[in-house]
Amino acid sequence: MCKNEKKDLLIDKISKERIGKMDKMSRERIAKIEDKPMFMWEYNEEPHMTRRKEIIKKHPEIKKFFGIDKTLKYKVIGILFFQLTCLKILQNTPWLLRLYFCYTLGGSLNHMLTLAMHELSHNLCFKNYIWNRIFAIIANLPMGVPAAASFKRYHMEHHRYQGEDIVDVDIPTVWEGECFTTPPRKILWCILQPLFYSLRPLFVNPKVPTKWEFINLLSCFLFDLFIITFFDIQSLMYLIFATFFGMGIHPVAGHFIAEHYVMNEGQETYSYYGPLNWLTFQVGYHNEHHDFPFISGKYLPLVRKLAPEFYDEIPHYHSWIKVIYDFIFDPQISPYSRTKRVTLTTDQIINLRNK
Repeated sequence: MCKNEKKDLLIDKISKERIGKMDKMSRERIAKIEDKPMFMWEYNEEPHMTRRKEIIKKHPEIKKFFGIDKTLKYKVIGILFFQLTCLKILQNTPWLLRLYFCYTLGGSLNHMLTLAMHELSHNLCFKNYIWNRIFAIIANLPMGVPAAASFKRYHMEHHRYQGEDIVDVDIPTVWEGECFTTPPRKILWCILQPLFYSLRPLFVNPKVPTKWEFINLLSCFLFDLFIITFFDIQSLMYLIFATFFGMGIHPVAGHFIAEHYVMNEGQETYSYYGPLNWLTFQVGYHNEHHDFPFISGKYLPLVRKLAPEFYDEIPHYHSWIKVIYDFIFDPQISPYSRTKRVTLTTDQIINLRNK
């Protein structure tokens, strides 16, 4: 399909009624899209709210899964102390051995803690909002760098405004889409994914820091100081690189790509039903998670079991490693393989930035 044909198809897709309701900023963004189609654009609301209503109507008993996971706090504390134990055991060991465990064991453990932060961002550990905040910061400590407070703010918008241009910072930038187009470059993009994931919000949708960001920063600084004092600087580097490795080209990091990169036209969220869910608080059940973000990962497999007609027939994965392989070597897949939408006005976007 030539460029003009793509342009005509995209223009036809945008209803005149919807454009008439959009403000000047939104129209300017659409004009850029029409001039150079890149992402897969939608002009409808995200799909999960509709499916949630349909499932609750057909299976009202699903409400019994709503609520917290009381075991999550024990898992977080257990992982934290296990990581500290590993630091002690690996002290004064050859650097190659330490590097091996940093990628395999440390990377997996720190990635588990990022997903514990994810659960806590949805307030799925305690009934009290503040305790979820505090425990998310505790889960963040072994990662070596502060992330919990900012992650919660942006992740809530990812759910409520999935794919929304500017607001949903889970979507790569135009620069990423233009630059990382070949297998070697996409390998580099996967390796550097922790940097893109953490720095992209500062450029796309910057927010004024709240007190929680400062508490998060101070807590991580004091914990890092503790590691240097009672272990050594190499131990702190172990934790930081474990975070970097665990969020880069790593089997459990395949969920970053699997969740929302469009591998089948018309579907923007995908689930994974493989064994690594046991190490990731069931985050692979991602359609189920977006349909019911107030159900903890512990019960998401039961959501699918209760309503299989909504999940079994839509495309899903059984291997995150294959997802990473396909992303790197399939020329049709790139950071552009995401669904974006324009539904918010300029004032709405400005208000969200100020929150």
